[in-house]
Amino acid sequence: MAYQTFRQEYLQVPPVTRAYTTACVLTTAAVQLELITPFQLYFNPELIFKHFQVWRLITNYLFFGPVGFNFLFNMIFLYRYCRMLEEGSFRGRTADFVFMFLFGGLLMTIFGLFVNLVFLGQAFTIMLVYVWSRRNPYVRMNFFGLLIFQAPFLPWVLMGFSLLLGNSIIVDLLGIAVGHIYFFLEDVFPNQPGGGRLLRTPSVLKAIFDTPEDDPNYNPLPEERPGGFAWGEGQRLGG
Repeated sequence: MAYQTFRQEYLQVPPVTRAYTTACVLTTAAVQLELITPFQLYFNPELIFKHFQVWRLITNYLFFGPVGFNFLFNMIFLYRYCRMLEEGSFRGRTADFVFMFLFGGLLMTIFGLFVNLVFLGQAFTIMLVYVWSRRNPYVRMNFFGLLIFQAPFLPWVLMGFSLLLGNSIIVDLLGIAVGHIYFFLEDVFPNQPGGGRLLRTPSVLKAIFDTPEDDPNYNPLPEERPGGFAWGEGQRLGG
């Protein structure tokens, strides 16, 4: 019974979120079991381009460190905001969501050539948080019961939290920068006078990922509850 319940809940998760979070968990498990080491996964341009270890372009997004608070923090945020994006503004547009992953990953990899970061998964999570927060500007967030603010401030609050913990804010700034570029090109520029859509999902992705009909039994995650930890509970203004 427990297995059937878990399987049902697992399959209820939208496909891109399910695939990415599963890959992250399995990668971390493989490292914990010493089947692989982080040295085989990290982002190293020299090994990628001179020794053709191209898998590093992907694996550096899948490892969030050993199992602990930092890993759980990142996994919860990744799962929550990735799922809410996929079930919210990308509902029925899986190909567009995959394209956002590819565009964000490519841009982040290019920026990664100029900053001293060996794993980009956390920055990618911040990118997802940023895009969600800009597309849900009227959701109120509660941070540890101490701060109440609207969703667009969430990435900056997380950056401040990282600063208080003594962590580098380069990761947060990179995620915010890439998220803003995507949001501007996708949501802002097309609506400007003389603007247009510069980001177009390739037809091959649409043919692979987009399905003609929605599943009538699909149960999306309520976007009114955007948080990962207790500080993430929120509600829409005026609700």
